[in-house]
Amino acid sequence: MKHLLTNPAYKMACDQFDAVADFLNMPEDVRDRTKLPKRLVTVAIPVRLDSGKVKVFEGHRVQHHLTLGPTKGGLRFHPGVELGEVAALAMWMSWKCALADLPYGGAKGGVAVDPRKCSIGELERITRRYTSEMIPFIGPQTDVMAPDMGTNEQTMAWIMDTYSHQVGHAVPSIVTGKPVSIGGSLGRKEATGRGVAFLVNRAIDLLKLPNDSRVIVQGFGNVGSYAAIGLAKYGARIIGVSDVSGGVHNPKGLDLDALQEHVTRTGSITGFPGGDKISNEELLLQPCDVLIPAAMDRVITEKNAGKINCRILAEAANGPTTVEADAILRQRPEIFVIPDILCNSGGVIVSYFEWVQDLQSFFWAETEIFDKLYRILGRTLDTVLKEARKHNIDNRTAALSIGIQKVVNGKTIRGLFP
Repeated sequence: MKHLLTNPAYKMACDQFDAVADFLNMPEDVRDRTKLPKRLVTVAIPVRLDSGKVKVFEGHRVQHHLTLGPTKGGLRFHPGVELGEVAALAMWMSWKCALADLPYGGAKGGVAVDPRKCSIGELERITRRYTSEMIPFIGPQTDVMAPDMGTNEQTMAWIMDTYSHQVGHAVPSIVTGKPVSIGGSLGRKEATGRGVAFLVNRAIDLLKLPNDSRVIVQGFGNVGSYAAIGLAKYGARIIGVSDVSGGVHNPKGLDLDALQEHVTRTGSITGFPGGDKISNEELLLQPCDVLIPAAMDRVITEKNAGKINCRILAEAANGPTTVEADAILRQRPEIFVIPDILCNSGGVIVSYFEWVQDLQSFFWAETEIFDKLYRILGRTLDTVLKEARKHNIDNRTAALSIGIQKVVNGKTIRGLFP
């Protein structure tokens, strides 16, 4: 599996693991068993396009471990999908689930395709063929998929239908993040963003920052937009947002309703008149109280980590801060980091709720779902901060060490199959 290290995201995940393993004094044989993914599946996906031509896409699914239960993780459609990136995301999901005490191992899937260049019919054929190729490796007690970048609840409905046809009856628990009408959970779509807002608001209270704290959100997709809306409801002032096309900045605050209307109408932030145009790179360096990277990985690097000007760094994206940047941030105690495996865990927590509801065929009200979510997030934040204080370590090391140690304990108790 050394070839995976050519992918920078996977190397970053492994470097994070190795640093925590050193902190935990983990034996070498335990390290390999805990770090390396259990299963990597790559499939060819031949699909007939609307033009009549057949194109073969490449698809992946990585299941990191099944020690504590079935694996859980998203499926992304993006032209840059690589096996190493998928493996890194599966590893991060493992620690995320363990940190939140969810009975899951981590997984991730992806298809190297640009969904913006495909018709609805082509996307359906890609999804169904990918699912049929993965059927030997997935199931409600084996591996449960969810939406991710480039996929949505319709994608999950196609996966559910394809799998259900194979087994002969409806199996809503094969995926989460599907439409409510076929077994989805209330609150799932906004869960990650609202979870980010809840944790940031808790951090604002802990640091005694003003209620109208200035917030910048890099990435105004599903997670970033709901995080911004949630924080605005708590009283925060959203002064900058961006998407792949660029950003907009207004120190006095942005009109989120007008911004959302503009994005819905035009498809991007570009041209929004409520602030000054700014690049994604420049936006990260603007003075603020809360900085939320909610887009791609590795955007906080050794080049800008010493320049970001915030009190709270809330990692709504997966892996937004490189290992080199982390070393710089550890020398900046004025910045309170909410690490990604905690900050964006609201999505997988509510996915767990959806899975449980499907298994028992009993569904909960939205107020009950968010009450349960906030209790888990609040408890987990308290646990991470307690661990950080106890060992005088940074929040990321504390969160990762808790998650990794839980997986190690599970493997130790279960033993090694002879």
